[in-house]
Amino acid sequence: MPELPEVEVVRRGLAEFTTGRTIDAVEVLHPRPVRRHAAGPDDFVARLKGQVFTEPARRGKYLWLPLESGDAVLTHLGMSGQFRVQPVGAPDEPHLRVRFRFADDGGEVRFVDQRMFGGLSYSEGGAELPPEIAHIARDPFDPLFDPEVFVAAVRRRKTGLKRALLDQTVISGVGNIYADEALWRAKLHYARATDSLKPLQIREILRHAHEVMAAALDVGGTSFDALYVNVNGESGYFERGLNVYGQEGSPCPRDGRPIRREPFMNRSSYRCPKCQPVPRHVRW
Repeated sequence: MPELPEVEVVRRGLAEFTTGRTIDAVEVLHPRPVRRHAAGPDDFVARLKGQVFTEPARRGKYLWLPLESGDAVLTHLGMSGQFRVQPVGAPDEPHLRVRFRFADDGGEVRFVDQRMFGGLSYSEGGAELPPEIAHIARDPFDPLFDPEVFVAAVRRRKTGLKRALLDQTVISGVGNIYADEALWRAKLHYARATDSLKPLQIREILRHAHEVMAAALDVGGTSFDALYVNVNGESGYFERGLNVYGQEGSPCPRDGRPIRREPFMNRSSYRCPKCQPVPRHVRW
């Protein structure tokens, strides 16, 4: 599933193409991607006709396209959702679900989703922050993110460290890939008890998470397959810079021990058994 760097790459691509443009028509080719819009596809289409997009925004893994009216189109990419920018008349993608056409002569925006776990909805009053995601914590790239609030929240949790990093009410945008990479950089096991950590250690894991996501953002994010691409259909290249995630059996770049893959919350965690040993007090 796309994490913060991948969603931010998409946001930047959409910003260049949608900001200030007037919607002429919206075509919903399959109802499932607008299932969260309770009034249905026809109402979704009717509400958007004639509206003007302002600059897209993001919190964590959520992306929204604000409208001059004060409302917004709230989106989540799910596992395979993509926004694609195409010339009018270009062949439709095999899994095209929603099409946005504009009043000018420029191209169109398409929402493509193979597995259809992602989706779009109309958020009333959501231009600044959709109320549907108001419970989501700020992410480390947000100018108003407060590191000390994060440190205090982690220490209160009394859970495993990776669980806290994946808790979107504690910090948003960090998913499985970048949590594992940050933990490896910090030399911490994913099950380390949060209330056993010193504030300095939590600040260090935050620094590593920010750095690894910034590095991924610089190269377009992480693409393991064609399910994540930017608005121009291009893959990200951070897969080449991963130290542990997806590297089972490969030598640790620090000490040469084979990287282990272990089950974690219905997914996998990757770690080095030497520089990320199992702590004495484990909270899975």
